[in-house]
Amino acid sequence: MLSISDAAVSQVRKMMEEQEEASAFLRVGVQGGGCSGLSYGMGFETEKKDDDTLLEINGLKVVVDQESAPLLQGVAIDYKQNMMGGGFTIENPNAIATCGCGSSFRTATNAGTPEEC
Repeated sequence: MLSISDAAVSQVRKMMEEQEEASAFLRVGVQGGGCSGLSYGMGFETEKKDDDTLLEINGLKVVVDQESAPLLQGVAIDYKQNMMGGGFTIENPNAIATCGCGSSFRTATNAGTPEEC
């Protein structure tokens, strides 16, 4: 479904420890919004919902809701560090358009709910 680089897994684990969420799941999802119509979301969650897909990526427990799953097919999440700091990057082969900052997108079959920037 999706891949997460070693650098991203390492950063997520570091954040989990800092927030005392070491046993939590990483939730990756998509919701309507952003300039292009759909926005990515990542956060920690303590429970898996019944309709979630559970993935284990490099020992990291990841949950994805059933509505987000098709939009995240083939997605690659990475963490890049540069002189300005660091951040997660998301490469989505399903996206036909993205906003300038890269945090929102749309696909050929789902335009989402675009908002004013």
